[in-house]
Amino acid sequence: MVDGVRDETTARATDRSPAWPSLPVAAWQPTRDTLHLWTQIVGKVRLANTSLVNHWWNTTLYVTDRGLSTSLIPYRDGRGFSIEFDFSSHLLRFSVTDGTEQAIPLESRSVSVFYADVMSTLDDLGLTTRIWPMPVEIPGAVIPFPEDVEHATYDGEHAHRFWNVLLRLDRVFREFRARFVGKASPVHFFWGGFDLAVTRFSGRPAPRYPRAAPNCGPQVMEEAYSHEVSSAGYWPFPDGEGIVYSYAYPEPAGFSEWPVRPAGASYDEDLGEFVLPYEHIRTAPHPAAVLLQFLQTTYEAAAESADWDRASLER
Repeated sequence: MVDGVRDETTARATDRSPAWPSLPVAAWQPTRDTLHLWTQIVGKVRLANTSLVNHWWNTTLYVTDRGLSTSLIPYRDGRGFSIEFDFSSHLLRFSVTDGTEQAIPLESRSVSVFYADVMSTLDDLGLTTRIWPMPVEIPGAVIPFPEDVEHATYDGEHAHRFWNVLLRLDRVFREFRARFVGKASPVHFFWGGFDLAVTRFSGRPAPRYPRAAPNCGPQVMEEAYSHEVSSAGYWPFPDGEGIVYSYAYPEPAGFSEWPVRPAGASYDEDLGEFVLPYEHIRTAPHPAAVLLQFLQTTYEAAAESADWDRASLER
């Protein structure tokens, strides 16, 4: 029971699943910040080898049974390859469609060394790829990857725990996505913001996005927000144990005052988003049901306030 509402299917599934792990930001911040930059390097390799898909969906990573993967990337010589962060064996795995494989260890090493290892491994595999070696979407990040010796921490336990958090969130986000028959994004991991996200679309175009992200041209955010959205995700920032968020673009009148649930959810004026602490979710008797309630009621805040055609868009 969650504020008088019970999702039987999700509640039963949650009862059988392992406890949702804690992941205090203060405990793993050095690893998080290093991993954030590492995922950007790998994500940019996918970006460099793929055609643009709406809203940059061609650039994201995906939760797997081992960690985070690019999925299959086409290469110009007809082969394909994938790169996966394996947070169980603590390896970065390169798999090529011709059967060749290589891996580099995930261990404490600088972004500079990691960047060099990724580029040299691609060269060894005949998959030479050049990327723009600058971090993006990170306020104040001005050090190019080849020169970054500041970020050099990898704690395997925290990385594995992060993956376990993503596994549980990914499952519930997929459940939420399945309830929508309109255009919806995959559940995917954006290495720019370092967040797992899922987005629903009303089908209507949006006004030009007014802000740019750090180290990104205006076209990046304009493409990301070309159409009206209700978007939700998990962000392991800024403190506590991170947050689950939900926002609308453009934000309709009345959105921020909508009575969303569960208790513990609130509208953050600085972020312009509804937020629910991850800790609130994981400590609930039925974490998945609590998360689904947040996702559903914040979506309803966007859809009702902006007059979406809900009868056509929802199951």
